Amino acid sequence: MKKIFAAALMFVAAGAMAEPDMGKYNKSCAVCHATGAANAPKTGDVAAWEPRLAKGMEALVASVNNGMNAMPPKGMCFDCSAEDYEALIEYMAKPAE
Repeated sequence: MKKIFAAALMFVAAGAMAEPDMGKYNKSCAVCHATGAANAPKTGDVAAWEPRLAKGMEALVASVNNGMNAMPPKGMCFDCSAEDYEALIEYMAKPAE
């Protein structure tokens, strides 16, 4: 029973760590992803994000780090970690509320 509880706790903690830093989203990602500027997939547009997510999170984070099309390297978030990028990508790819 303790192992099940520990596993459940770890799952909940991992989910809590995946929350995006909205300050980082607002100062960098939102500039293009809130409006679709420069053909960026809009936040909450599941259909636009689906083919990108199919590439895998590692490939998406690499695209952010290196820049892609009109997106500059690091997406202008120079203090973002790989975990930040993952959480921000997951946030942008989920359905709009």
